[in-house]
Amino acid sequence: MHNAASVSASLGSLGLLRLFGVSWSWSLAAGLGAYLGARSWKYFYIAAKTATRDINGLYVLCRVKLALWRYMRNGSNIPSIFTQVVKQHPNKPALIYEATGEVWTFTQLDETSNAVAHWARGQGWVSGDVVALFLESRPLQVALWLGLAKVGVEAALINFSLRCDPLLHCIGVSGSRAIVFGAELADALLEVNSAISQSMVRFCTGELSAEMLACLGAQPLDAVLATAPRHSPSPCVPPKGMNDRLFYIYTSGTTGLPKAAIVVHSRYYRIAAFGYYAFRMRTEDIIYDCLPLYHSAGNILGVGQCLIHGLTVVVKRKFSASRFWDDCIKYNCTVVQYIGEICRYLLSQPVRPSEKGHKVRLAIGNGLRPSVWEAFMERFGVRQIGEFYGATECNCSIANMDGKVGACGFNSRILPFVYPIRLVRVNEENMEPLRDSRGLCVPCRPGEPGLLVGRIDQKDPLRRFDGYANQDATKKKIAHNVFRKNDCAYMSGDVLVMDELGYMYFRDRSGDTFRWRGENVSTTEVEGIISNLLDQTDVAVYGVAVPGVEGKAGMAAIADASESLDCDKFLKNIQRALPSYARPVFLRTSPQVDTTGTFKIQKTRLQREGFDPRLTTDQLYYLNSRAGRYEPIDEELYNAIVEGRIPL
Repeated sequence: MHNAASVSASLGSLGLLRLFGVSWSWSLAAGLGAYLGARSWKYFYIAAKTATRDINGLYVLCRVKLALWRYMRNGSNIPSIFTQVVKQHPNKPALIYEATGEVWTFTQLDETSNAVAHWARGQGWVSGDVVALFLESRPLQVALWLGLAKVGVEAALINFSLRCDPLLHCIGVSGSRAIVFGAELADALLEVNSAISQSMVRFCTGELSAEMLACLGAQPLDAVLATAPRHSPSPCVPPKGMNDRLFYIYTSGTTGLPKAAIVVHSRYYRIAAFGYYAFRMRTEDIIYDCLPLYHSAGNILGVGQCLIHGLTVVVKRKFSASRFWDDCIKYNCTVVQYIGEICRYLLSQPVRPSEKGHKVRLAIGNGLRPSVWEAFMERFGVRQIGEFYGATECNCSIANMDGKVGACGFNSRILPFVYPIRLVRVNEENMEPLRDSRGLCVPCRPGEPGLLVGRIDQKDPLRRFDGYANQDATKKKIAHNVFRKNDCAYMSGDVLVMDELGYMYFRDRSGDTFRWRGENVSTTEVEGIISNLLDQTDVAVYGVAVPGVEGKAGMAAIADASESLDCDKFLKNIQRALPSYARPVFLRTSPQVDTTGTFKIQKTRLQREGFDPRLTTDQLYYLNSRAGRYEPIDEELYNAIVEGRIPL
C-alpha cells in the first residue's frame, strides 16, 4: 500500500494534478466551492475518511498515465513492450497450459509469435487487415494475436461457444480476410461454412482429418508455423502506435447480437496496468486465469500481466469449480480471476482440504455479489478481493482498491474532476438521461441510482472511446451536453449507486430494472436473494409484460435439474426476504439457465417466451396471491391471465 508521503514524494503535487489538465489553484477552488456549497463540516468529514483511498487512486491513475505518455512519445505498442519484457525474463515461464501441463517461456512465446508474424506476412496480409480467431483458450491463441499484431494485422477474438447465426454474425461484422479455428470447433464452423464467403481463407490448428479439412476448405496451420522463421519480423509500415487498433473483442450479447468492440494498444495497456497497480500485484505472482481468452478479463486483465509486467499466467481451457483449488495448489498460484458467478459456483462445491491449502491471497474480477463476498473470503481464506467495474470499450472503469465489501469501485468526492465520471438521472422507462433547464444531464445525489457516464476526450488515452466496428452501434453509446455544453460522454448502460463517501455499487444493466406496482425492482438484487435461498442455484429474474396491466410482472427462471421445486417452501422464504412488489409473480423451472461463456445470465429468450406454456416445455407457475400459493400454468390459466379474467 502506498501512503500519502510516498505518493507525494514520487509525483509531486503540482505535476500530478497537471497530468489531468487541472491546475492546483483550480483544485483548491473546487474544494472550497464544495465546502461552501455544503455549508457544513461534512466536506471535511468526507475528506478525512477518504483521503488515503483517494491519494492511492490518484497514484494509480498517474502511474498509468505517465507510462502511457512515455510509450506514446517513444512510438511503442504492445508487441514492442512485450519485447522488452522478454529481454528481462527470457527463460521464465510466461504461460502454463493447464490442460497439458505445457510450459511456454517468454522466449518461446516470443519466437512462436514471430513465426505467426512471418506466416501472416507470407499470406500477403498488411497492416489493418483482420483475421478471425475461433479456438478454445490455450497459449497458442495469445501467440496468434500477438504475432499478427507484430505486422499490424488485427485479430477478431470470437467466442468459442457461439454457433449458427451469432457465429456467422461475429465472423462477418469484423470484416475478416481469414479465420483460424481450432480442430475442436470444426463441427461448429461446418454448420456455417457454406454461408461464409469463399474468399475468406480458412486455417486449422490441431489434429483434423483430411476429409474434414477438405469439407471446410481449410489448410493445416501447425506444420506451417513449425517451419516458419523465429526471428523478429521487420516492422510494418507505417508502424502502429498506442492509439491504433490491436484487436476486436465482442460484447457478451446478453441483450442481442454481440458487437465487435475496438481495442487499441493503449486500451490494452491501461486495463492491464490498472489491474496491476490498483491491486498491488507483484512480478513474482502466478495468476490462475480460468476465463476465456476471447474476453477482456481473461486476455487483457489476466494475460496482460504476462505480456506487460512479466508475470506467469496459468491458462485454463475451461473453468472447473471442482478442480479450481487443486489447480491453484499444483501451480503455486497467488492470484485468481473470477467473473460473473464463479465465486458462487465455488461456494456451492462440497468442502475439500484443497480450498484452504493454497497460496492465493488475491481474487480479481467483477460481478461478485455482495451476498457471497464475505462468505467467499472466510471459507477460502482469500485475504483480498479486487472487485472492479468496467467493460472492454468503456472509459469509466473503477476499482475497489481498499476492500470495501460490496463496492465495485469509487470516485473521489473531494476531487471528482480528476476522473470525470458521473451517475446521472434517467427516465426509468427508456433509460434516456434526464436534462435540466440548461439541457445538461442531471447528476445523482448520494444514494440515488443512476446511469454511469464518462466524459470522452480522444486525445487522452484514459478518456478516449474507440467504439465498435459498427459505427451505428458506436453512436448509440455517445451522449452530448452531459457535464457541460458541447461535450460528449460514453453511456455505460449500467445503473450504479454511490454512497456519501464515493463508493459505487452495481445495481443493474440497462433494461434489467423493471417497474411493478409503482416500484422499481432490481433484478440483480432479487437474483442474489433467491439464489441464496436456494443454496446458490442459478437464477434469472426479469420483467414480463401482461396485457392490460401497467408495468412488468416479475418472473424468475430457476435452474432445477429435477424440476421438483418446493413452491410452498419457496413462497414462505421469499415472503420473509422480499417486499411484495419484488416477489416473482411467475416462476419457471429449467434444467439449467442460459449463460454466456463468462457466466452472465442470458435473458433474451426467457423474456421473449414469457409465461406462455405453448413456447416451452419447462414448468411454469403463477403466484395466486389470494390463495397464497404458486399454481402450475396450463393453457387455460394462461388465457385467463392474458384476457384479464384473473386479476394480478
